[in-house]
Amino acid sequence: MYAPPEATIALMHKTIDKILAELMAREGLNQARLSALTKVGQPTISRILKPNGPKGIKNPTDTQVRPIADHFRISTDQLRGYAPLDAAATQDSAAQAEPASAIALVKDMLARASKLPEGLKQRILATAEHGDNVITVDFSRPGQVGDEVWIAHYDVRAAMGGGQIPHEYPEMLQDIRVSPQHLREMGVRFKEHFHLKMITGWGQSMAPTIKDRDPLLVDVTIREFTGDGIYLFSHDEMLYVKRLQKKGKDRFKMISDNEHHDPEEIRVDDTHILARVLYVWNGQPV
Repeated sequence: MYAPPEATIALMHKTIDKILAELMAREGLNQARLSALTKVGQPTISRILKPNGPKGIKNPTDTQVRPIADHFRISTDQLRGYAPLDAAATQDSAAQAEPASAIALVKDMLARASKLPEGLKQRILATAEHGDNVITVDFSRPGQVGDEVWIAHYDVRAAMGGGQIPHEYPEMLQDIRVSPQHLREMGVRFKEHFHLKMITGWGQSMAPTIKDRDPLLVDVTIREFTGDGIYLFSHDEMLYVKRLQKKGKDRFKMISDNEHHDPEEIRVDDTHILARVLYVWNGQPV
């Protein structure tokens, strides 16, 4: 079995399951679709994505990973985390994965459809580009720069309860126009305004901090646990907004602010953090 040099090991931050999950999310691929594209069995893909499960695969063979690496146009070493991953190449992989002519036709049609609302055009384009179920969310559209900025508001419904199944694609709702300086004066801490997006929390388990359907301001650049706080994360293919607290090396304590909901313990390896909640749009910094 290939063993990476010590210097490379020191630089590794992600394992194959996290790298694969990220690549699949960028192309909007679910396990079934990736299996169809690569001819790697869906059970094998599932076991790679959940290495600590009962039948998880922590060190898949080259035969298992080579077709997947070829699909994403990277080496098997990059997929395993032994070599640096070219961020620009992976961001472009979604556009390369589908025939360019099909997406180009859709874009051309939308450009000529002057009477279609802009929001509907964006939804049609998102469907054409992503197709299958998307577990994570593409928050790439920046706000407009100026004394006031527009923060994109997505219809990403994260459950403050039993979990929400992610939407087929995120639908942009009405954007929020705010002053970055005013946000900082209210106690919201962030580096750049374009790191901020709006989502919606559903359920009562985080009350009174977050009420049902409260808009939430999140920082989508925070993709790892940075200390006790409220996070947007996926667990067992469900989306949650919950308070996370580290318990030991391999577990999180998932806490609901509603006293009628008991805390739960979940595995760190099965939890994928998508953003950190900074502010509830009812005037509540968190």
